[in-house]
Amino acid sequence: MRSTGRRDTQPELRLRRALHRRGLRFLVDAFPPGTKRRRRVDVLLRGARIAVFVDGCFWHSCPEHGQLPKTNRGWWQRKLEGVVRSDRDTDAELTSAGRLVVRVREHEDPELAGSLS
Repeated sequence: MRSTGRRDTQPELRLRRALHRRGLRFLVDAFPPGTKRRRRVDVLLRGARIAVFVDGCFWHSCPEHGQLPKTNRGWWQRKLEGVVRSDRDTDAELTSAGRLVVRVREHEDPELAGSLS
């Protein structure tokens, strides 16, 4: 788990390139102002007040591609359920702070997700 990077993953870089090609400017791995908890946003479009998360299929329990490991299944299930719970909590907090929350799965086309404006 320690080797999993927090930022600059390939899906995140592809999305950022797509946003940049559209002329959008953004902050990367930022703390959105006006929130109580210090949760980082993968891509923050400040003017548009949009918080974008690029979710990996394994860590964020993608219904299409997410799979539980066969070893230590119970522990992993609790761990991944906690990640999803944290995601929903973050979504609610950012929404109540007036931000639009967009979650993009790592397998989604970045060009389609890049049309956020």
